[in-house]
Amino acid sequence: MNTAKVGMDSKSQQTLEFHKILARLADYTSFSASRELAEAVRPTIDADLAERWQAETAEAARLLDKRPDLSVGGARDVREAAKRALRGYILQPDDLLSIAATVAAGRELRRKLIKLAEQYPHLGDVAELIEECPGIVSAIGQTLNERGEVMDGASPALGDIRRQQSVVHDRIQEKLRSLFGSSQSQYLQEPTITIRSGRYVVPLKANYKGRVKGIVHDQSNSGATLWIEPFNTVELNNDYRRLQLEEEEEIQRILADLSAKVADVGEPIQRVVDRLAELDLIFARAKYALALKAVRPIFVPWRELTPRQGDGQGESTDEARSIHPGSTVWIRAARHPLLDPDLVVPTDLLVQDDVFIVLITGPNTGGKTVSLKTMGLMALMAQSGLHLPAVEARLSVFEGVFADIGDEQSIEQNLSTFSAHMNNIVRILARVSDRSLVLLDELGSGTDPAEGAALAQSIVEYLRDTGATTFVATHYPELKVYASQTAGVTNASLLFDVDTLMPTYEMTIGMPGRSNALAIARRLGLDETILDDAMSLVGAGSQRAESLLDSIYDIREKISSQEAGTRLALREAETAQAELEQRLSDLEQERQEILSKARRQAEEELKAARVEITEVRRQLRDAESRNQLKKLRRQTEETEEKVAERLAADEQERQKRRLKPPPTDLQPGDIVLVTTLGTRGEVLEADNTEAMVSVGRVRTRVPIEYLELKERAEEVAEEEAEPLPVGKPQVESPGMELDLRGQRVDEGLTTLSTYLENAFLANLPWVRIIHGKGTGRLRDAVRQALTSSAHVISWEEGKDGEGGAGVTIAKLTEE
Repeated sequence: MNTAKVGMDSKSQQTLEFHKILARLADYTSFSASRELAEAVRPTIDADLAERWQAETAEAARLLDKRPDLSVGGARDVREAAKRALRGYILQPDDLLSIAATVAAGRELRRKLIKLAEQYPHLGDVAELIEECPGIVSAIGQTLNERGEVMDGASPALGDIRRQQSVVHDRIQEKLRSLFGSSQSQYLQEPTITIRSGRYVVPLKANYKGRVKGIVHDQSNSGATLWIEPFNTVELNNDYRRLQLEEEEEIQRILADLSAKVADVGEPIQRVVDRLAELDLIFARAKYALALKAVRPIFVPWRELTPRQGDGQGESTDEARSIHPGSTVWIRAARHPLLDPDLVVPTDLLVQDDVFIVLITGPNTGGKTVSLKTMGLMALMAQSGLHLPAVEARLSVFEGVFADIGDEQSIEQNLSTFSAHMNNIVRILARVSDRSLVLLDELGSGTDPAEGAALAQSIVEYLRDTGATTFVATHYPELKVYASQTAGVTNASLLFDVDTLMPTYEMTIGMPGRSNALAIARRLGLDETILDDAMSLVGAGSQRAESLLDSIYDIREKISSQEAGTRLALREAETAQAELEQRLSDLEQERQEILSKARRQAEEELKAARVEITEVRRQLRDAESRNQLKKLRRQTEETEEKVAERLAADEQERQKRRLKPPPTDLQPGDIVLVTTLGTRGEVLEADNTEAMVSVGRVRTRVPIEYLELKERAEEVAEEEAEPLPVGKPQVESPGMELDLRGQRVDEGLTTLSTYLENAFLANLPWVRIIHGKGTGRLRDAVRQALTSSAHVISWEEGKDGEGGAGVTIAKLTEE
């Protein structure tokens, strides 16, 4: 946050308890960097900067109202770690993980806010400044796990060392566990393996020392147990310890490399934290505003004042006053932000444009002090980017806020001496300007009343001439008269309920406060004689003034009552108007619903008519296509006749085969023709009804009526060349390529099955099946069929130049 133009009085801020406001603001931050930023907030005197801070808070409040989960994520203040990396230090895993989480949180928040930059431009501007720090998140994530442990894959050397460690560890464990099952186990306290001085040991009963040879590394407090490293594990423990040291060295080397990578982006990482802290502070201001139910103040430019004409005041004063800029203080229902919101009474701080000095009078009950502090905090909070706990707020941007507050009625301070007050006031008057806000409590108290009143009036007159906007709490009646007779000065009062003897804390600007002393005394039962004497001592003038003031308050109360009645009547009229508007809206909605219903009904009727028309057109088309149907029926009948003729011919052929006498006395080795297959085979065994015939590598049982004897076994000679070799069908080669493109899947598989059978019987070594690419369904079906075929050894996709994925090459089995 830019604080180059911040120039407020720190002592006055302490007096007004602004630090408590900042402490509450800090409670809404998410990490230490933004908390420090919140605690260091100072009001700005730059109007543009104050306006920008308020715009940021307003945007964040709107955004959080829609997305309350939005935050800076897992950000941490890793600026010091980044600085150590820049100085060459090796960072520890926790620091590295925090850096990775912070950079990742920055990236994520930047992405979200830039995406929303059109609706939230100020937040988008800050998010744009978050740097990426490329490579560092992935480098840390590939090296460390979420527990901060360096992973085996961080380097090949580390992985090898840990594998060796595992082997040695298992060997140590095995040797030590072997003791538990041996005769030496009786010397051990329990079958436990533990570590002492970095070496694996077992617990030996002290009175059996020497029974298990080894090195003693420790003993129990009672001395009853010795922790011993057996000699047969010493070398293994040495190896294990050596590997541990090598592991530590490799881990340090890896962390050093990772720290060097952090150093490469060390300055950007620090800037990422700065930007995240700034955004988190903005979110904290928004959360605090939502918690206070606060409003965004409107900053009003300072006005150039001119002398008032014909007001009866001295022209010299008016002319002097005209050179000063005019401030704006207009805060409705302001609430002190540190008090219980359920108990605090809202205060209207509504100052007219021509007023610079407000003199607050009333009973000494602490209400004046609360009002002064509320006014001061409103200004400080507004100029710090904080929304104000009020209903409406319009303010000028003050270049200084000064406060001298402290008496027995102040919130947390003890009674201050007159000299202490004067020292503080002298300091304030030396620094005050016409763009200052000055708050003075019990001005002139602690000394002789006459001198105090004169001093107080002189100080107020000086502030008036200076042009400072000033709120003064006082008991002096002389200042009431001064306020009523001086331009630019007005009275204000805090009301008191005489019946309950309790302050109402309601401040009214423009009306002086009543003393209420005699009325309170009468209410408490003081003797009337004493009261009469007191009245005579007060003087007729004062009595007339109090009576006049009572009359003014009575009139004010009547006016307030009439105003309340007017407001009630206005609300009732507005309610009636709203009801009429609602009725009109309901009528309009009902009219629209009727029109919509009629429109829907018409559309449905139109749709039904269209369906009916479509059906009529279909019937007409059907009537037109009857001749085509008759023609198609004739073609179907002709096809059926041809199929019947073919089936009859086939049946006749089968009958002819049945008429031939079946071969008798078939012997193993006889060569026969299997008429149903059209291929030759060798008889393996036979009886009077059927024979087992080998056709190639296929064995099948065939009824003897479907066999024709070709050669007896004794007639077969090796040198005789037969037209068709045994086991091979009498078929020609189907060719080495099958094109299935354009065929459906089931049709293609049927074609493929026939083709593979013929290719196998033709003794082809391999075939090329063209199925095309297309959707891939035919290709997948072909390859599945090849996988399950008994004739196929293997298949592969076509190479470049062979058709690629559109072709499959299948290698066939041999004879």
